[in-house]
Formats: sequence, C-alpha cells, structure tokens
Amino acid sequence: MKARYIILRDSGPAARSSPQVRSFSRTASSLTIDVEELAPRDLASLAEKKIFVAPAMPMRLIAPFAAPLAVPGSDDTPPSEETEACAWGVQAVKADTSPFTGAGVTVAVLDSGIVRSLPVFDDIDVIEKDFTGEGVVDVDGHGTHCAGTIFGHDVSGTRIAVAPGVKRVLIGKVLSTEGAASDQIANAIMWAVDNGAHVISMSLGMDFPGFVKQLVEEDGYPPELATSHALEGYRTNLLLFERLASYLRVKARSTLLVAAAGNESRRDIDPRFQIAVSPPAVVEGILSVGAVGRHDDGLRVANFSNYGPKVSAPGVEIMSVALDGKLQALSGTSMAAPHVAGVAALWAEKMLKKGPLGGTQLEARVVGQTSTDEMAAGYSASDIGEGIVQAPQM
Repeated sequence: MKARYIILRDSGPAARSSPQVRSFSRTASSLTIDVEELAPRDLASLAEKKIFVAPAMPMRLIAPFAAPLAVPGSDDTPPSEETEACAWGVQAVKADTSPFTGAGVTVAVLDSGIVRSLPVFDDIDVIEKDFTGEGVVDVDGHGTHCAGTIFGHDVSGTRIAVAPGVKRVLIGKVLSTEGAASDQIANAIMWAVDNGAHVISMSLGMDFPGFVKQLVEEDGYPPELATSHALEGYRTNLLLFERLASYLRVKARSTLLVAAAGNESRRDIDPRFQIAVSPPAVVEGILSVGAVGRHDDGLRVANFSNYGPKVSAPGVEIMSVALDGKLQALSGTSMAAPHVAGVAALWAEKMLKKGPLGGTQLEARVVGQTSTDEMAAGYSASDIGEGIVQAPQM
C-alpha cells in the first residue's frame, strides 16, 4: 500500500537521480523537499541511501477563542478611548512608541490565507501561493486576523498592527477547511525562504489524534497499529522540522521562524492542567510563543497557553481585522505569535540598517530584549519563557 511521504535531502546531481521522486520539489540553496506516494520497498531503498523520509501528517490551525470585547465598528457598547486609539497588544510590546515600523522587511504568514481586497491590506505588495488546492482566499478568518496584527492598516481609527511599515508580504495558504498536512507546511517554509522572507509566522500545530483517526477510518488500520504508526510519524515529522530549521539556520541565515505554542492547557479547570508546547513550535530552531492577558494586577499567562515557550506576547482579547473588514477580538497563542513576528520585523529593520541580517542574531535580539516588568507577581518562567517581547525604542 502506498502512502504520501516527505523526502528531505541535499539536492546534488546524484541525490536527484532517484526514480522514485518525480513529483513536487522546492529548493533553497541545496536543500530539496520532495513529496511522493511511496510503497514500503521505496522506503527501504531511500533508507539505504540515507535519505530522510517522513509520512505527511495532518496539521491544523491553532483554533482561537472568541473574545467578548466591545470594539469600534461592532454592535456592542462603545469601547474605551484607549481601545479606540491602539490595540492593547501593540502597546504591551511597545510597538506604539518604537521609531521602527518594519520598513524594508519581508514577512511571511503561513496560515489560512487572507482577504487581499480588504482596505486593511491596501498598498501592500502581497505575494500569495495556495498549498491546499482550495484557492488563495481566506474563508476561515484566522489568517486574515493574524496578518492584520503584523502589518494591517488601522481599522475604524484603531491601530491593530505591530509593524505597519511592512510593505512586502508572502501569504502561504497552508490551512484549508479540511486542515493541512506537514508536507504543505514544509514546502511553504521553503517557498517563503526562497522568496526572501526575513520572518515567517505560523499559528498551526500537528494533529496526532487526526492522524490516528485517518489511519483507522480511511486506511483500515487496527487501532493499536494506527497508534503505533502515528507515533512513528509524529517522531519523524519532529525530526523533519528540526532538520529543516537547522538547515535554514545555517544556509538561509536571514530567516526567523515564529510559531504559536498551542492552546491545549486548561489552568482554569485545574492549575496542573498544563500541556507542553506542541509541534512544530517545540522544535529547536523555531521561536515558540505563549500568550498572556491583562489583569488588574498586571499581565498573567493565559489559561489556555501551553507551557515551555521561549517567549510570550499578548494573546487574550486581541483586536484585529475580520473577514468583513471590521474589528474582531480573538484569544489564543495564534494571536500571540503575530505579535512576536511583528516585533521581529521591527528589530529586523533596525538590524538591516547596519548590515546583513542573520536569523540567529535576530532571534537572539528578540529573545534577549524581552521583559517581565508588567507581569503580575507569582509568574513562572515555564509559562512565559524569557518574558514578553519588546520592540526596539531607539
């Protein structure tokens, strides 16, 4: 029985001569990702050649939570003056007082696409690519909301973007109404790198239960065998993203990958109900992002935010643009990751003024300039990482 596999290797003449691999490939420098339907004998042949192979696993967006926040342009009660002027997340990362806007920086958003025709994206050079077969337009709203937080224009007089000076963006639609697969994510990362992305933002995660269900219901695996196969797929996909991130750190040195930590924790139910950062954010070489929210005594980790992120950012009651062009408030680490991507764009602008940009140096600057000053007493480093990201101020 054949199945869909991802093949990762250096693309020398000998490596590309394999007859099993003729479908889709994308190359950044000498790295090649191929995707092919393979039988067990093909896997054995590739293993003998020490070529890395992983099954294509289901991926899903990190679904946000609707936030009952009154915003201008909605039918709710009028918001406060502070809310009208600037989204609280933009202020919390101090982007509103930064002299940098992200000018000259290219940002990629790998998500559900955007609605490019919205005024919030006017005068921005948007390069789109569909990896789903569904078309580039966002039908979910998730990608549009995330993109708005990074570089969108003001909506109803409210600043929603951390880096409103970003004018060149890469929108890779990797999430359809049916979800996604890890090969789509890997290829989208390579596409973004090939097209000059300085920062790549991802608010998605690996769907282990979905893979088990697929093997049982679609492929006829017994549950025990499906679980074993899915575990091996999970392990090899972690290695896939780890190798990809490691390669990019060496070969494509100007790119920083940012990913949401996940929303599976439930601290409101039980303080012990904490889930670790989910893939691909957990991979070394990807900057994982947790979420914090406002409280009377300061910022606190969001109840849903997975523990163990490298950094954190505002992720509760985040105002950005909806599919209809109006403001919408959502909560999730999906909303926190774009804040970090935006802050990274501000740091990238500053660093580019002094010379070539390095992805590892950019990550070091973003992580090294975090702050815990606004955190409420009693916070844990395992919940928020190094702290809340901060925009450059001079």
